[in-house]
Amino acid sequence: MFNGAKKLQLISVVVAVSFIACTTEESSTSTAAVAQTASASAIPRTPDGKPDFNGIWQALSTANNNLESAPAKAAFQMVPGDFVPVPAPEIVAMGAVGAVPASFSVVEGGNIPYKPEALAQKIQNQENWLSSDPEIKCYMPGVPRATYIPHPFQIFQSNSAFFIAYSFAGAVRNVYLEDPGEAPLDSWMGQSYGYWDGDTFVVEVTGLDDRTWFDRAGNYHTYKLKVTERYNMVSENVIEYSATMEDPDIYEQPWTISMPIYRRLETGFELPQFKCVEFVEELMYGRFRKGRETDLQDLGIGG
Repeated sequence: MFNGAKKLQLISVVVAVSFIACTTEESSTSTAAVAQTASASAIPRTPDGKPDFNGIWQALSTANNNLESAPAKAAFQMVPGDFVPVPAPEIVAMGAVGAVPASFSVVEGGNIPYKPEALAQKIQNQENWLSSDPEIKCYMPGVPRATYIPHPFQIFQSNSAFFIAYSFAGAVRNVYLEDPGEAPLDSWMGQSYGYWDGDTFVVEVTGLDDRTWFDRAGNYHTYKLKVTERYNMVSENVIEYSATMEDPDIYEQPWTISMPIYRRLETGFELPQFKCVEFVEELMYGRFRKGRETDLQDLGIGG
């Protein structure tokens, strides 16, 4: 049994320890709040106090190759070989340049929740990558692929406008700041409506042409796709980007990708123009040139 003095001493120790624990917890909470406030105040802002996204940005990831995780392989399109699959004949001569590095999933949860019947179409797309991927034909990439295709893009922002210009294929997006209603027709880049959620700029995209893909792995959508993007500036030179896809015809549930986007910091750097249409003219229309009538006959075109 403790005598009176020892009891008093023990109680004093318990009170002291409890006080220190509470003080430490409050201090940690206070420090986190201060850090968060400091981070928010460190980002550039427009005169009206919103985060300033003006600048040239680029994603650094393997997302355009495959949104999901995948091991490295010899080519995007493989065909059966004597023992193992081999690169399609059109790609063999490219060697290591035509090979595909391993990809790290940017899909929250790891995998895209396709319905079983829809997954079969994705596999078919992958098997016919050379003839089916719209990127090969220099079609505009759509949303969200335009964000992480390996080319930079530039954001022009004011209190009355938000406009994005992309290097690839000269694609552009005018983000409406007032709800324009339903898109009048489907298009490669869709119709974008943006609004602020605190310091996060949210963009809802609808009216997307169903011929766009998400990546070179054949991941796709239908014309019913709705994309909700979120641009959150976490520092002066980094945007945390996410996009949520909703398409009930082919997905079991909505799914989200996320990745950082980085500001291009090179002195004097300007948005390069990669207007690739002229680079694919031979691929798409070369068979119509004079002297290639035999090619057309083989395709059943002409006399």
